[in-house]
Amino acid sequence: MVRKSKEIWKVYKNVFDQFTERLIFKLKTQKVIDELKSPIQIGKEANVFSASTPANRDVIVKIYRLESCNFNQMFNYIKQDVRFMHLKKRRREIIFAWVQREHRNLLKARGAGVRVPTPLAYLNNIIVLEFIGDDEVAPQLKNAIPKNPEKFFKDLMSDYKKLYQDASLIHGDFSEFNILNYKEKPVMIDFSQCTPIKSPNANELLVRDIKNICRFFNKIGYETDKSEVISYIKEK
Repeated sequence: MVRKSKEIWKVYKNVFDQFTERLIFKLKTQKVIDELKSPIQIGKEANVFSASTPANRDVIVKIYRLESCNFNQMFNYIKQDVRFMHLKKRRREIIFAWVQREHRNLLKARGAGVRVPTPLAYLNNIIVLEFIGDDEVAPQLKNAIPKNPEKFFKDLMSDYKKLYQDASLIHGDFSEFNILNYKEKPVMIDFSQCTPIKSPNANELLVRDIKNICRFFNKIGYETDKSEVISYIKEK
C-alpha cells in the first residue's frame, strides 16, 4: 500500500517544477494552505489535490502544468473572451490568465446563486477552492447516478439558467465529468472554459453544453429535449 501510494505521488508530482514549488511555499507562508494531502485527479491540463489549512479544514488545490498543458488550445478559448482579448500568445501569460479567469468565473457564478465551489485564492498557475464533500470529495456525476434523475436535472438546469441569466456566463465544458453529485444536489465545477454570453462563440458553446448534458441524462433513462432546455435557459 505504501509503495502504491509513493508511485501515485510520483505520477502526480510531475506538476512540481521549482517555480510551482515556490508558489506552494508562498501559499503556506500566507496561511492559505498547510500541506497537500492526497492526489485526487490528473486532468487534461491540471493536477488536483486535497490540502489542509491552518484552520484544520480541507480545501482543493488545482495546479496547472506549466510545461505540458495545451496552452494553444487555452489561447483559442480565451481569445474569444471579451475580458481577455488583448492577451498576447505567451505560454505562461496564457496559463496565468486561464487561472485568473476560472477564479473570476466562479465568483460571478456564486454571486448569481449557482452551486459551485467557493474560490479561495489563486496565484499564477494555482487556484485554491472550497472542498465539496465530507470525508472524501464528492463524486462526479458520471460515477454517482442520481436517485431521482428528474429532480437532479431540473435543479441543474435551474442553476445553468442562473449562470446564463444572472451571471451572463456559459459554462463551456458542461458534462457529467464537470458536475459533482453531493448529497443528491448538483455542484458545477471546472469553470476555466466558462465564457461571457457576449463572446463571439457563446451560442455555439451553449448548444454544445446542453447537447452534452441531455445526452447523458437520456442515456441513464431520463428523456430530455435539447431545444426545449435551451429555450428554458434563454427565456426571461
